[in-house]
Amino acid sequence: MKTVADMPMETASEEEVIYQNPLLFLKIWEICSDSPYHGLSDKCRWHYHKEVEFLAIIEGRLGIQTKHEYTVIGPGDLIILGSSQLHRTAKLDPGLLRYIVFQVDLSQHFDQSTMPYLHCFSELTQPLWKLNYIFRDNESARREAYALIMDIFEESQSRMRGYELAISASIKRLMLLLMRSDTEGVLGGAEETELIRLRPALDYVDRHLSEKIAVEDMCGLLNLSYHYFIKYFKKVIGLSFVDYVNYKRVKKAERLLLTRDLSIVEVGFEVGIPNMAQFYKLFKRHNHCSPKEFKQRMRGEAGVGVSEAAPQA
Repeated sequence: MKTVADMPMETASEEEVIYQNPLLFLKIWEICSDSPYHGLSDKCRWHYHKEVEFLAIIEGRLGIQTKHEYTVIGPGDLIILGSSQLHRTAKLDPGLLRYIVFQVDLSQHFDQSTMPYLHCFSELTQPLWKLNYIFRDNESARREAYALIMDIFEESQSRMRGYELAISASIKRLMLLLMRSDTEGVLGGAEETELIRLRPALDYVDRHLSEKIAVEDMCGLLNLSYHYFIKYFKKVIGLSFVDYVNYKRVKKAERLLLTRDLSIVEVGFEVGIPNMAQFYKLFKRHNHCSPKEFKQRMRGEAGVGVSEAAPQA
């Protein structure tokens, strides 16, 4: 049994991903380490990036900690980390560790013919990390996804003529595999035409989280009546507009607590909730703890237990 208390935390940081090919919007490379086992120590920095990340293990075992869970994967296993998901990794055995890191902006791999499926990977209502149940429960899908990532890596290394076409095709096959293997409906949701209609409102929320956001402003922006907008938004997104804004504010607050040296009061102002009683209430509703407790837990000071999952077969 490991606990978060055994896993000290340094300040989280946003990792800038430098694309190996700017037109493919990706970075893929192999990590090979024969350093001694160190577990989740202070050498393992919390970080995040807007790109989705796949980790595929060739040899050895790797521990991955996120806000939600601590998982161990071994040879032939892989895991997906969603856009801007806080995480850190650690080498778990004294022997050799080899694995592939694949970071990609999936939104850049949709064209006019595939655009209707963009919303499936937008993470507006469901984070992509929830798709890891596929790799855990579906051996065939796991093997196929692993092979696709290895193909992408090999093509990026060889750079033979047409490698861009091969990589782009493999990325699309990987997304198709995830969609068709998603028996729990993580990638379900609204039609793209409905999201396009709401896109100005969603973009407005992202840009103005530190300010007051009124339903009436969205109605004017979309030229919809008040009652039609609130019903339409709930139908498309699956949350009321107010709940959606609060969700986005809490998510931003989580990141600020771990990546900025700000007081709780300052974080509340940054996310547009200057009333501390309201901020604490909303934060606790989403995380079942106060902002201070969240910060302590994620920095390994609260001793919250995290079970170590067995490697996937």
